[in-house]
Amino acid sequence: MLGYLVSFLTFAGIYAVMTLGLNSQWGFTGQFNIGIAGFFAVGAYTSAILTTPGSPAYLGGFGMPFLVGLAGAVLASMLIGYVIGRITARLRTDYLAIATIGIAEMIRLFIKNEEWLTNGVRGIAGIPRPLVGTPLESSLGYLLVVAIFVVLVYFLLERAYVSPWGRVLRAIRENEPATSAAGKSIARFRLQAFVLGSAVMGLGGGLYAHYFGFLSPEAFRPLYGTFIIWVMLIAGGSGNNRGAVLGAVIVWGVWTGTELFTDMMPAQYATQAAALRVLLIGVLLQVILLTRPQGLLPEKPPRLVGRKQASK
Repeated sequence: MLGYLVSFLTFAGIYAVMTLGLNSQWGFTGQFNIGIAGFFAVGAYTSAILTTPGSPAYLGGFGMPFLVGLAGAVLASMLIGYVIGRITARLRTDYLAIATIGIAEMIRLFIKNEEWLTNGVRGIAGIPRPLVGTPLESSLGYLLVVAIFVVLVYFLLERAYVSPWGRVLRAIRENEPATSAAGKSIARFRLQAFVLGSAVMGLGGGLYAHYFGFLSPEAFRPLYGTFIIWVMLIAGGSGNNRGAVLGAVIVWGVWTGTELFTDMMPAQYATQAAALRVLLIGVLLQVILLTRPQGLLPEKPPRLVGRKQASK
């Protein structure tokens, strides 16, 4: 029971990091990115390549420390995010969605077919965990590592949300023409938010790689790498970092809970059971949209110092 709880909280924490990254794009600025799986994959594979021992099957053998792998995951995702953001920053919401899902699928197919780099469909195994040789080498120790990164990302994004930069992002989301009339560069601020969110998603991918210990292209299909993260953010509350974390925990709980239920069904119903799980998540999303369209924890604008002083 303890092992299951540790595994559940670890995966929930990893998804919370990626949901926070999506929140910095959609929740702050209104950028409809449905290519999350691409940045998830870039972060995971970059960290795996940097930290795994040598292998003739794929690029690797650098054997670098865990933190170097995560830093590489963040930087690689930032670079990909910058290139994509430069191309898509001026696109409308619907065109941005089409562009990002197409790019994410291109990344997945690149990983699948470029065996010299990623070992293709055979994947990368033996990805090391941190804290080896210490009392925190266990899964419980890795849960602590993930929790630290969740808190760190949450704190930094909260500071960004209440900063003048965050206020510009929310102004772009609410009224783009007025923000442009105020002299703000819409494309520049959108690009900054997109790159920030991409970096956080890459961090989540790196954490996933070191926890699971094995990567294959199948792990980054849109269902697991994009759809479920969107459900987490919408369920928790778009624009609210606490809502993003809460949504990740609740939706991952529903997803893993239904897996326990479907595992008890006869083998001949396994395929139908998998589809039923996806249907249940979709129904949950519809219920939340109908009953609480702003999520379980709706966004609350930060209290400004000037307002507080004026009220006195």
